[in-house]
Amino acid sequence: MNRWFGWCRIRNGPDVDCSCSDFNLGSPPPPGIMDSKEANPVYDDMNLYITPESFIVEPNGGEEVLVIGRHDKVTRVQPASGGQLANLRPTRRICGVLGTIHLLCCDYLMVATHRIFVGVLNGSIVWRLAGYDIIPYIPNAIQRKENETYLRLLRQTLDSKYFYFSYRYDLTHSLQRQRELATANPEQRQSLLQRADQRFVWNGFVLRQFNCNKMERFQLPLVLGFVSINQVQINGQTFFWSIVTRRSVERAGTRLFCRGSNEQGHVANFVETEQIVEFNGQLTGFVQTRGSMPFHWHQLPNLRYKPRPKLVPGKDHLAACSLHFNDQIRLYGNNVAINLVDQKGAEGELEATYARLIRELGDKRVRYEAFDFHHECRKMRWERLNILIDRLAYEQSQFGFYHVFDDGKLVSTQTGVFRTNCIDCLDRTNVVQSMLARRSLTAVLQKLGVLHVGQQVEHAAGSFESRFKGVWADNADLISLQYSGTGALKTDFTRTGKRTKAGAIQDGKNSLMRYYLNNFADGQRQDGLDLFLGKYIINDNEGGAVPSPLESQRGWRFFTFPSVLLMAVAMFMITMTYPAEFNTENLLFMLFWGAMIAVSATGILHYGIEFVQWPRLFPPISFQAP
Repeated sequence: MNRWFGWCRIRNGPDVDCSCSDFNLGSPPPPGIMDSKEANPVYDDMNLYITPESFIVEPNGGEEVLVIGRHDKVTRVQPASGGQLANLRPTRRICGVLGTIHLLCCDYLMVATHRIFVGVLNGSIVWRLAGYDIIPYIPNAIQRKENETYLRLLRQTLDSKYFYFSYRYDLTHSLQRQRELATANPEQRQSLLQRADQRFVWNGFVLRQFNCNKMERFQLPLVLGFVSINQVQINGQTFFWSIVTRRSVERAGTRLFCRGSNEQGHVANFVETEQIVEFNGQLTGFVQTRGSMPFHWHQLPNLRYKPRPKLVPGKDHLAACSLHFNDQIRLYGNNVAINLVDQKGAEGELEATYARLIRELGDKRVRYEAFDFHHECRKMRWERLNILIDRLAYEQSQFGFYHVFDDGKLVSTQTGVFRTNCIDCLDRTNVVQSMLARRSLTAVLQKLGVLHVGQQVEHAAGSFESRFKGVWADNADLISLQYSGTGALKTDFTRTGKRTKAGAIQDGKNSLMRYYLNNFADGQRQDGLDLFLGKYIINDNEGGAVPSPLESQRGWRFFTFPSVLLMAVAMFMITMTYPAEFNTENLLFMLFWGAMIAVSATGILHYGIEFVQWPRLFPPISFQAP
């Protein structure tokens, strides 16, 4: 099968110059690629008509249309009739209906307008969202400043890199869960959204706002994460190797504003990653998870480079941990909890708490494996990671992987999962996950007959090893970008197999950028997530009878200390630069302004939380990343 790429380009405005189903780059899709076993796929190419009374979505070649009332907000699906749209001209072509949301001025319709081809997974095309439009129900509604802010937050979230979707393949479920669902309901035909794992549907809230049970084929679920589909050749055998990473919506947030667990046992930055192999009519899947340590702790920004993480007092940590692992066992089977945080200092306190809670759980289905990544691999001794992989080898062999033939014959299932975390569940976590994935891939390819007995995948083909490292490094960068705002650290090891000076320098740059974003930009990013996911519901009376949460109040220190600091730095530089000769008076001036710099800088650091950009929809006093 040739790899082929394409995207849909749509020009805004009344003139349409191409279809959402057109492929503008590369060769056309292979014959039959649009065929699917899915009985009710989501419509993939539609005309959008905008009239004063309604939005009308007409699938090309479909026998029904979606009508959304712009005034009564009633959504209905009705049979397409020839005369209904005869005198109308399509406003534009769209490739998906993403949802609807209520803001201050009116409701807004969200549609997908651009898409980029990613690859073909299990016979179905996977796309990446590359463009969207947000259309007001009432075009001439009186605009308010707060409404523009909400729109900006919404766009910021939809601009996240990257959202993925498929019209036929369920990206929210692993291969094994897809089979379990089909086995449990063999006669039940459900739409893509109905059977989706709601943990990973990022536009689930805005899709549910339509309140229409018959529009399933118009609702396009989005997954935030990473997808890479690759055609590979080893030992003369060709197969497809894919990575599908899904981020959870249950405790979504930004790096320092969202840590630990909530009361329901949902943890921050929970991510499921599945490695899929397709070969000769066979499918295999290997699933890993990552997520914040499952108890109540926080690490709120305060202008320090690395704020001290702390346990939240007065919370039932054991209950949260128990709820979390009960859910994980139900979903994945036995769990090995791999904890990579430092075992000394502030991280050490969290590690000791985690170990104690696992002991108190007393569940034999959960094994705790602590590995001090920074201590063990200090001085760039990265080969010591093999100590950890060797300690996990027995469980990895016991857990196995999912294996099925395309005729439905089941060979094996995965009976447990490795749940990995570090403090962020990003950099150290991805390194270890990539090593476990490589070991699983060796076992899979030996089982399929691609590798010879005893042959390791990393030694079988140099070109694939380079691609394997690159894909896992890309996965690290995307997951890190979505959570922390920057690419991942330590990806030089993932890409090359060793730590480099250039990689250390890049890590330094990313660390500085994280510091800036986490302190001065992530508040509004958190607000955007809470708005899009329906955590925060807008009150129509905001700014009137009800105070607007967007109106933030700053104390006198916010303006005074930075002003004094800037003035002191300027005067200190002037005093140093311009005098013809230094004397006692100049020296006293320099000492005075130097002291003012020290006092103002110390004041800023001491009252650091007052200078951080906090989320406004859930202020810091009550904010617990719902």
